[in-house]
Amino acid sequence: MEKTCVVIPCFNEEQRLACESFFIFLRKRHCSLYFVNDGSTDNTIGVLQKIKHHHPNDVQIIDLPFNVGKAEAVRQGFLKALATGKFSHIGYLDADLATPLDEIEYMLGHFNGQIKIVLGSRVLRLGAVIQRSALRHYLGRIFATIASNILDIKVYDSQCGAKLFEVNMAEVLFQKPFISKWLFDLELLYRLKLNSPDQFFNNTLEVPLRHWEEKGDSKIKITDFLTAPFELLKIKRNPPSFQTRYDF
Repeated sequence: MEKTCVVIPCFNEEQRLACESFFIFLRKRHCSLYFVNDGSTDNTIGVLQKIKHHHPNDVQIIDLPFNVGKAEAVRQGFLKALATGKFSHIGYLDADLATPLDEIEYMLGHFNGQIKIVLGSRVLRLGAVIQRSALRHYLGRIFATIASNILDIKVYDSQCGAKLFEVNMAEVLFQKPFISKWLFDLELLYRLKLNSPDQFFNNTLEVPLRHWEEKGDSKIKITDFLTAPFELLKIKRNPPSFQTRYDF
């Protein structure tokens, strides 16, 4: 049976890690969770050990000695998962579960052989519950327009913290450290476009999520949006060289 791994970066998440949600999900789904403790200074590691105690076979903890930022924390989780050789798909979610765990199975249903990466997207529509502040929504639309113009990537919601990759693609895209600590989602897509420009639009699917809820206490500040164009230009001016390429 194909198995999926979800990487969850954690930095000072003691108060936001919903243990019971993880317990329920792991009892129902054939999935592994790789938690990356990104140098937390609170009791995040204690909460993660509690989750692992209840599901020792399906939970792994990568305990980083100091804070390296979300981009590298996610990459370290992917590298650990890739090294096992037992997963067909690897993705990541935010620790606050703004994207509920059940959306993983929904996203997996969109892989069909041609699709190699599925991106969650926060689109307010009938039949979906998307709870997001108006300010962050409009900032997100402005950011998407800027990113589209600089990197020429037509994506609606690059910063949604829910993405899944076919394992062979993950091996290529997560080879090297990211330039940006918080725009690595876009950097991933830019890497994908550079790696296989002719197939980029055919192999990537943006899927509107059924449920997403803003949790507050975001580690991204409004002022970060002001520096975003400079971060995007840094990404564009420092394209990665791939040791291997994915054969689509």
